[in-house]
Amino acid sequence: MSNDPAPEDYITPIHARHPFRDRIDPTRFPDWGMEPDSAYELLHTTLMLDGRETLNLASFVTTWMEPQAQKLIEETLPKNHIDHEEYPAASLVEEACVRMLGDLYNAPDVNDVVGVATIGSSEAIMLGLLAHKWSWKARREAEGKDTTKPNVVFGAETHVVWDKFAKYFDVEMRKIPMQPDRYTISPEDIEPHLDENTIAVGAVLGTTHIGEADPISDINDLLVRVKSEKGWDIPLHVDGASGGFIAPFAHPDLVFDFRLEQVWSINASGHKYGLVYPGVGWLVFKDRSKLPEELIFSVNYLGGAQPTYTFNFSRGSAMVQAQAYNFLRLGREGYTELAESMLANAKYLNDKLVESGKFEILNPGLAEPVVTFRIK
Repeated sequence: MSNDPAPEDYITPIHARHPFRDRIDPTRFPDWGMEPDSAYELLHTTLMLDGRETLNLASFVTTWMEPQAQKLIEETLPKNHIDHEEYPAASLVEEACVRMLGDLYNAPDVNDVVGVATIGSSEAIMLGLLAHKWSWKARREAEGKDTTKPNVVFGAETHVVWDKFAKYFDVEMRKIPMQPDRYTISPEDIEPHLDENTIAVGAVLGTTHIGEADPISDINDLLVRVKSEKGWDIPLHVDGASGGFIAPFAHPDLVFDFRLEQVWSINASGHKYGLVYPGVGWLVFKDRSKLPEELIFSVNYLGGAQPTYTFNFSRGSAMVQAQAYNFLRLGREGYTELAESMLANAKYLNDKLVESGKFEILNPGLAEPVVTFRIK
């Protein structure tokens, strides 16, 4: 019997084959398959209707990585990252990244840092706030006090995931509105909203709207004073989705991290200025005491018992490894050079907009490479 391909496989032009002339019903699971080139070309040409990733300046995600990173991603796509028993090296890479971030964010002892890779900053924020809710609950129970009325305090400049957390986990949302021509919150805005039921305060390092940072050090000072005067030990979670990979390199003198007493947790987005394709975020706790043991589950579905603190279970390992590639490839020097380059480009655009006389820049300080303006 001949092993030659069927005539259609090499004679019929691909766009003349049956998948391109027989309607595919998107509401029914197909009865029959098709040969691989047709399946690829069908989806490939369909996706060409999307915008080009390299022209996407608005969705805050990385659209280019080096060829070596691409190769590493392809090699690690089949690895199930949750399966530490089968892929122990991949899990050790994640642990290394967490400790590197602990070092980057000036944790008192990097060996005591705990954290986790997530799908993105949204999952990281939810996990961080959930840990603070449980810590608050444990303190209240130890004091014999009511645990039914938790609240969380943050500004309206935050990402929608903060609202989602409050809704999904039954926590009162004390959301501070913005003031005219001011797009961050201040300690004075926060203090009236605090009480013994506040599980955490959120501060943003790089707001979604204009890329500026809340005065994190000043907010920390407020919480330290409140703890001293009223005994409320309220943690500060720093949402570094945008600024977590900019501030340490472009603004090394900015104190926003674990050097501050009440900063218990920080999230960062690997697929923004961490320079990895969509699919990775990071949550880092100052030390082990900030993550309640009750939230860490031990599972043995895949072999030996392994701890897990995530909303997801099975997931690909590729983007975690891609993040490690960037850490090793770029180091502090490389990330600094790239941050400075992006800021220089943003400043150039800012300057040209101002020169036109038609626009007012809303963030002239450029804490991040984000250009925000309004028409005069």
